Amino acid sequence: MALAGGAHVGIFGQTSTRAELERLELRLAAIPTSIGQVRHEVVAFAERHMLAAAGDVALAITEAATNAVVHAYRDGAPGQMRVVACARADGLVVVVRDYGCGMQPNPDSPGLGLGLSVIGAVAHEMNIERPDDGGTRIRIHFRVALRAAAASAS
Repeated sequence: MALAGGAHVGIFGQTSTRAELERLELRLAAIPTSIGQVRHEVVAFAERHMLAAAGDVALAITEAATNAVVHAYRDGAPGQMRVVACARADGLVVVVRDYGCGMQPNPDSPGLGLGLSVIGAVAHEMNIERPDDGGTRIRIHFRVALRAAAASAS
């Protein structure tokens, strides 16, 4: 399904042996307006599956998508961002991927440099990966929130 700004969304059934229940895939331009769109889609996906605390997911996804928009493509170069959210029995896994310059020092960075620390503080686990074909991949795992688990048990 195409969204505003040329973004594409797909929701798929079980496609993996890793106990995936459902998968959301987004491919968007790495531009500021994409950040809110990514946050909205991923939080709605997490809430639909009663996975993780919506506020934690929103904060982490905002930080990861902002990193892709602000840091991946330098000097105004255009680029893409891919976001995959997987509903699993043990929680939510979200991967934010860009195809830019990778993690490099950015002396012109407008932020305080706390984004990855914020993600690490609200997620159960976070991995930063450097794919062989360039860019950066941030994999974020949220465990099933206690209130979500309690609601599904009743």
